[in-house]
Amino acid sequence: MSLTFTLDPAVTPALRDGILDLWTDVSNAGGAVGFVPPVTREAVRPALVQHFAAMTEGRTRLLVGHDTAGAVAATAFFTFNTHRLMTHWAWLYTVMVHPRHQGKGYGRDLLASAEQAARTFDGIEAVRLTCRGGLGLERFYGSCGYKEVGRIPAAIRVAPGDDRDDVIMLLPLG
Repeated sequence: MSLTFTLDPAVTPALRDGILDLWTDVSNAGGAVGFVPPVTREAVRPALVQHFAAMTEGRTRLLVGHDTAGAVAATAFFTFNTHRLMTHWAWLYTVMVHPRHQGKGYGRDLLASAEQAARTFDGIEAVRLTCRGGLGLERFYGSCGYKEVGRIPAAIRVAPGDDRDDVIMLLPLG
């Protein structure tokens, strides 16, 4: 069993709700996707709307993975740089796999599909992402070909007294 990935799917109410549920469930399971548990759909919604607005403007593209039942099971958003000196690389944001699918290799599948998609983007030579330190994410991304290229100590405050490093990872496509 695996996921079916689609780049730039039509944003339907079902897709919107599926991503909103995914993001909420990942956050509440402790996933490092911009929130800390507990979080509600209503708290996540504005962040999703920002992604959708950027998609409408052509600044962001969505990669979504559906499971065999057709449910949204994984996402990653590509965001393109507008600064003329940085248009040769793209950001990868909100990289998520639903907690019920953890341990099945779907995270690796998502990142492989993201790499494949990025290779089709005109002029893109690398993919950059950041991850929250302290969770082993940099080891996971490293095992998928990303290299740690920077670290800002204690840049992410998860809670009072719980600061985490902001780890910068890069995947060269050349």
